[in-house]
Amino acid sequence: MIRHIVFFSARRPEDVPAVLQGLSILATIPHARRVEVALNAKADQIGNDVDVVVYGEFDDAAALAAYKAHPLYEESIRRVRPLRDVRMAADYVVETAVTG
Repeated sequence: MIRHIVFFSARRPEDVPAVLQGLSILATIPHARRVEVALNAKADQIGNDVDVVVYGEFDDAAALAAYKAHPLYEESIRRVRPLRDVRMAADYVVETAVTG
């Protein structure tokens, strides 16, 4: 399984709701086991620059690729790109992760 985590920060604080709304359409795309889109709780003592988090679980690389090829993924990009400042993404294979 692959976990796909993406962090977004809006250019302006007043754009955060529109970023959240634009990213929320990702949760309707098939191919994922799970997709969550949420506001950052901003509870970290060191840094709270992230405004919105997207978390996804995919069976494999093909499922993640199909998700990214979906027209709603492109629509989300079209809506969010002009409003975001930073986008940081990470993907990892769950079976190779160090766990405790």
